[in-house]
Amino acid sequence: MNIQQDLIKGLRPWIKRGLMTQIDWSHRLIGIKGARGIGKTTFLLNRAKALAGQRRCLYADLNDFYFSTKTIVSLADEFVKTGGEVLLLDQVYKYPAWSEELRYCYDHYPELHIVFTGSPVMRLKDENPHLRGLVQVYSLEGFSFREYLNNATRNNFSTFTLDDIKSRHEEICREIISKVKPLAYFSEYLRHGFYPYFPLSENPNDTIGGTVSADYVDLVKTINLVLEVEVTYLKQIDTKFVPKLRKLLYLIAERAPMQPNVSRLASEIDASRATVMNYLVYLKHARLIHLLYQTGDSVGKKPAHIYMQNPNLMYLCNYGGVDREALYKTFFFNQLGYSNEVTRAEVGDFCVNGETCFCVGSDSKSRRDGGTYEAREMVEVGKGREIPLWLFGFLY
Repeated sequence: MNIQQDLIKGLRPWIKRGLMTQIDWSHRLIGIKGARGIGKTTFLLNRAKALAGQRRCLYADLNDFYFSTKTIVSLADEFVKTGGEVLLLDQVYKYPAWSEELRYCYDHYPELHIVFTGSPVMRLKDENPHLRGLVQVYSLEGFSFREYLNNATRNNFSTFTLDDIKSRHEEICREIISKVKPLAYFSEYLRHGFYPYFPLSENPNDTIGGTVSADYVDLVKTINLVLEVEVTYLKQIDTKFVPKLRKLLYLIAERAPMQPNVSRLASEIDASRATVMNYLVYLKHARLIHLLYQTGDSVGKKPAHIYMQNPNLMYLCNYGGVDREALYKTFFFNQLGYSNEVTRAEVGDFCVNGETCFCVGSDSKSRRDGGTYEAREMVEVGKGREIPLWLFGFLY
C-alpha cells in the first residue's frame, strides 16, 4: 500500500482521460487494453486515487518481483480477507497463468472487483476460453486532439458524435474558438501529442512547452519494446525474427500511406508473402499500423492501403520532413477509427460506417462529389460540407 500511495502522489493531477467516465465500473471483471506507453499504469493509479476513501483498493504490477513466489490468487485471497474490494492488476500478460487465476478469483470471490490492463496484442474474447463471456473489455487509446487540448489549456471540452460534427460543426467550432485557438496546438499534437510524453509544466497556469527530442527517444524505446517483448511473447515468435518485423515497420513508416505490394515487401525483408501478411496483422494488433480495406472486402484480404496508426509515428523515419497530406489523412483515420468502421471510399479518401465519404486535405475540393464531406486543414470554422480537420479530434 505504501508503494501505491507513493505512485499516486507522483501523478500529474490535471491529466484527464475520457475513458474513465465511459467504463461501467459495476462489472466484476474489467480488462483495459492499450498500446505500450499509452498510459495504462497512470490510468489505473488515477482509478485508485478516485476510489480513495470510498472503497478499499489495491494496485499491483504483475511484473513485480513479489509475483516470483506469490500468485494472483494468494494476493486476492489475502486482500479479500482483510476487507479488500477492488483489485487493480497491471501488465497481466507478464504473468504466465493470468487468465486461469483471474477466472478462479471471479468464481470464488464474488465480492471482489478486478480491473486489469494488458497489451492490445492479447485476444481477450476470441482466444481466451477462461474469460469468454465474463470480462468487459475496453480500449485505452492515445490522446485524442480534444484530450490533448484540454490538458494543454486546462479546458474541459466535451466530445461530439460524428452526426453532431456533420450537422452542427459551424456552431461547435465557434463555441470552441471563443475559448482557445485549436490550430495553435494542432501541429504540436500531430508531432508528439498522441502519446503521454508531451511536456507539461508543473504549474497548472502554464501551457505545454519544451522539446520534442526526448519524446522521440521515448517513443522509439517504446516501439522496440513492443516488437521485442509483447509481439514476440504473445504471438510466440522467435526473437531472431524481430529484425524482419522491425524492417517491415520501417519500410511502412517510410512510405505510408502506401498501397502494399506484398511480394516486394516479402523480398525486402527476406520472408514469404504469408509471413508478411501475418506480420501486418501483428503490427495492427500492436497499434503500430492501420490497415484500410476496400468497402465490402473481408479483413483477411490484402488491405487497399497501409497507414501508420497515429500521426506521431509518421515522424519515426521521415527525418527530412513528413508529407503534410499524408499526416492529415493519418490523423483523420486514427481519430475516426476509434469507434467507427473506416474503409476506402470509391469517391474521396475514406468511407465511414459504410455511408459517409470524406476527402481529407488541401486538395479535397477537386476530389469530391456532391455527397462527400471535406476535412480541411488550417480552417477554424467550416461551412456546409467543409469541416475543419481538427474538429474530428473531438470524437473521443
